[in-house]
Amino acid sequence: MRRLSCLVLLLAGTIGAAAAQEPASSRVPVVAVAGCVTQQGAAYGLRSATEPTPSIANGLPTGDVYKGPTVGPNTFQLIGTSEFDMPAHVGHTVLIKGLLIKASPTSRLNVTSVSRLSTSCAPAPK
Repeated sequence: MRRLSCLVLLLAGTIGAAAAQEPASSRVPVVAVAGCVTQQGAAYGLRSATEPTPSIANGLPTGDVYKGPTVGPNTFQLIGTSEFDMPAHVGHTVLIKGLLIKASPTSRLNVTSVSRLSTSCAPAPK
């Protein structure tokens, strides 16, 4: 019995140490980004998009109004969009929440929510 307790403690310590050593940079942050939804073939993107800001994965609570910027200099590829009826959002300004996957030349957003902000898109900033 004592041997089993020692083994359990040893394993718990090893697992805890491994989790503590995971670098913070390997975590994929949840962000909010506003921009204009585009479609090219079967792929969706977000153009004239704002800077990603830390967020939670959920969309805007019902009745809440988004008060942040809606236009920016960024472009993102949207992935994980099959649950969000993206054709209905093409050409609209939306607030996308999702996991930010930094990549070059275009970072990706793994979408967790879509909230329509406007039924049109503002001109791209110059």
